[in-house]
Amino acid sequence: MHTRNLPPRPPTGPRINRAIRVPEVRLIDEEGAQLGVVPTAQALEMARARDLDLVEVAANAVPPVCKLLDYGRFKYEQTKKERDAKKNQHTSELKELRLRPRTDDHDLDVRSRAARRFIEEGHKVRLLVRFRGREAAHPQIARAQIDRIASSLNDIAVVEQGPLMEGRAMYAILARSRASAAARPRPSADTPAAPPTTAAQRSTPNVDAPT
Repeated sequence: MHTRNLPPRPPTGPRINRAIRVPEVRLIDEEGAQLGVVPTAQALEMARARDLDLVEVAANAVPPVCKLLDYGRFKYEQTKKERDAKKNQHTSELKELRLRPRTDDHDLDVRSRAARRFIEEGHKVRLLVRFRGREAAHPQIARAQIDRIASSLNDIAVVEQGPLMEGRAMYAILARSRASAAARPRPSADTPAAPPTTAAQRSTPNVDAPT
């Protein structure tokens, strides 16, 4: 690698090589050994002799801390780490499951399974029981439905909010419990990758109870 052909300073990032204009630096070699305070000219000569770069890693220190490393490789590995971190990011959503006071046991079980799937995927679930006509006079029915679903999920979820009234509806929000999240096994290198999802699978419309 030819350090003299590198730009004095990248558009973003630390100062490198000739862009380091202080008279002396605290130097760390490529193995991580502390070499103490040395003249910047000497540090640059050491970098040139080892076919490495002199990179400022702590600009606010007095004197600044610099390290001998392959800046091109360093940037590549840093970019790869950032790309991998973005790939592994999971965006949590609030999924809504709708019920009616007349929702039967079978449909409650269907919604319970849907809620479990959403929570295992890292989402929160909003259970919404909507009243019509005189149904609002019996909020205990809605509460019992919410409690039933929450109880069926108590191994992985907690009630984060509610049950609360909201106009002519009652709702509660379920979220993954900390203990369950901590115990969730991480995929290993031997674990086969999940098949890619289709556009239809990625679309998760609200699940409404039959009227």
